[in-house]
Amino acid sequence: MKKKLVVLTGAGISAESGIKTFRDSDGLWEGHDVMEVATPEGWQKNQELVLDFYNKRRQQLKEVQPNSGHQILAELEKDFDVHIITQNVDDLHERAGSSKVVHLHGELLKVRSTKNVNLILDWTEDLFTGDLDENGHQLRPHIVWFGEQVPALEEAIDITETADYFAVIGTSLQVYPAAGLISYTPGSTPVFYIDPKPISIPNLRNKVEVIAKTATEGVADMRKKLFELENLS
Repeated sequence: MKKKLVVLTGAGISAESGIKTFRDSDGLWEGHDVMEVATPEGWQKNQELVLDFYNKRRQQLKEVQPNSGHQILAELEKDFDVHIITQNVDDLHERAGSSKVVHLHGELLKVRSTKNVNLILDWTEDLFTGDLDENGHQLRPHIVWFGEQVPALEEAIDITETADYFAVIGTSLQVYPAAGLISYTPGSTPVFYIDPKPISIPNLRNKVEVIAKTATEGVADMRKKLFELENLS
């Protein structure tokens, strides 16, 4: 039986592939206030702006590649039962070869019906007003916007509750409910926390190994430590 490694990833791991982090230091996302492009209210106010914003994100995604952090996590499947829980909406984990990926905040390469949340379609090109589902309803980006439910959260909690190892990579642990996942790890589960500017994690009973490095450097370090703990060569 392979040990179960559960990995929570955030914008930091994708940033090293050239994808802009969710919010820059000025609080804007690609020049937009997030309330304009990542809320149901923004969608109601200016559908064209929201569609254009995600069309540009989708095009940008085609221009980047998985980095060594993504690739090492995929390679770890040879020795561990690896489950990726990601806050990222890109497909870089899948393109690197990870086979078990849960997207908490949706997926850029999918769209869904505005009337039926379970009607989800693969979508790689631009999305426009007038692109409809089979019942004639407008399609929207398959993104969990601020103020919306996180449908994949229960699955992510179930996965976390049975982790033998848990890793946090490239996330500030500021966005909830994703940031709360770490509290569902069994108390005996070692936690690896990879971030160049780590914060303190309050009220966590687990042993935490802080690796104050970028995602790509830190994942390589974590692999060495995991192999040492499991006596793998």
